Amino acid sequence: MVLEPNQTLFSVLAVMNACGYNHELGVSDALRTAIRNDVAKAVAESEAAAAAHRQICQFYRDHQQVDQVRDLSQYISLAVNLGGPPQFSPIVKESDLPPDAGYVLGLVPMLERYYAEVGLGKIWERHRPAYEQHIEQLHAPVSQMLLATDVYLKMPFSGGQGQRFLVYVEPQAAPGQVNARNYGADYFLVVSPSGGALHLKEFRHAYLHHILDPLTLRRATAFKRLEPLLLAVKGAPMQEGFKHDIALLTIESLIRAIEARLIQPEASGKKAREEAERARRADASMKEGFILTHYFFEALKDFERSPVGLRNAFPDLLRNIFVDSERQRAEETEFALQAAPEVVRAAAPRQVLLLDLAEDRLTRGDAKAAHRLSQQALDERREDPARALFILARAASMGGDMTGARAYFERSLEIAREPRMIAWSHIYLGRIFDLQENREAALRHYRSALAAGDTTPDTRAAAERGLEQAYQPPTPRR
Repeated sequence: MVLEPNQTLFSVLAVMNACGYNHELGVSDALRTAIRNDVAKAVAESEAAAAAHRQICQFYRDHQQVDQVRDLSQYISLAVNLGGPPQFSPIVKESDLPPDAGYVLGLVPMLERYYAEVGLGKIWERHRPAYEQHIEQLHAPVSQMLLATDVYLKMPFSGGQGQRFLVYVEPQAAPGQVNARNYGADYFLVVSPSGGALHLKEFRHAYLHHILDPLTLRRATAFKRLEPLLLAVKGAPMQEGFKHDIALLTIESLIRAIEARLIQPEASGKKAREEAERARRADASMKEGFILTHYFFEALKDFERSPVGLRNAFPDLLRNIFVDSERQRAEETEFALQAAPEVVRAAAPRQVLLLDLAEDRLTRGDAKAAHRLSQQALDERREDPARALFILARAASMGGDMTGARAYFERSLEIAREPRMIAWSHIYLGRIFDLQENREAALRHYRSALAAGDTTPDTRAAAERGLEQAYQPPTPRR
């Protein structure tokens, strides 16, 4: 997870604010007004800036939505698909842009001119420390939420190293706004703090998608069996996409159930009262059309008592769904008149990545297939090379090639940026050196793992265990 400001978003939102985006301005962070004032001053002091301003604001008015939430949404969809200044070039083909971003794509050439004439780069640098301060204030609650979610799911390497979960803080949007996007393997969350705080409920929902969406890969047969359930949700008020894709409906139901299980009710006290509140939340999701929420809500009670992580428990959770029973339950559910808008919007069905398949083969014990797929991803240069090297290292280790594993882990460390991948590369290297009876080198790697910035319990426990005593491989079962 990366929590940071984004200069492209800053530039696009600065244009919106300069051209009439005033939604909840009176209760917004003071930083929003300060940026607006700086932009207005720059426009007033230069005829070239004023001309660029008139041109881009005419475009904004021509494409403005009546619903201010939709108005903001289309420009966020565009911004997260653009490169940085000064060109702001799209990072995907026009045909691959989400429809709402494509609608306002004509902003890009005007944005390049506006950025130069108004001096948005200088305005950005002036206010960047305030953005960094917002991020510093939000880092602790966000980290705690992520840790609590990871602990509940019991999922090491949750979400897969090839996926990115990027959170951009943008106070120029109306306070409390949360816009989430899923494009391929990347999940973007654009948030505007409200009173210095984030809406962690929406944040966690997007994070759960980031972690759980990959579980649908390679399970077409399991989901095909559930498709008759779609007949029962035709009259539900949820978004249409859920009514035609059983995998989307299933994962959303699972996420709703997890959210209900994780609720800390306001009226806490007796355990029975707390459980009733959680059940009420699950029932509300059922009435929106997420008809497997009740099943997952009950199944998660057994999951909570089990040491098995959700990645390994998920196939059984799917297998244990009785279609006839759940269809009957759905038919007996009285759907609500409307549903809450979905937090995460996908631009297109998620592409199956070679490295996701490699991870799947690795968990099945097929080191050769994992090696082949990872090497292909590395050769084609279309996926994360650090993750490819990391999987190659683990595949080599599984195959008993410690020399190859060491080389791959060391190469991964040269380019990896994700704290968890860095930490576990050091842990694996520490274990390799322990097996080679080089305790001094092993200790250096265990210490580096602790310093990598990954605070999840399994990482810290593995590194601390390595510091306490030399690694010994598990004894093979007879």
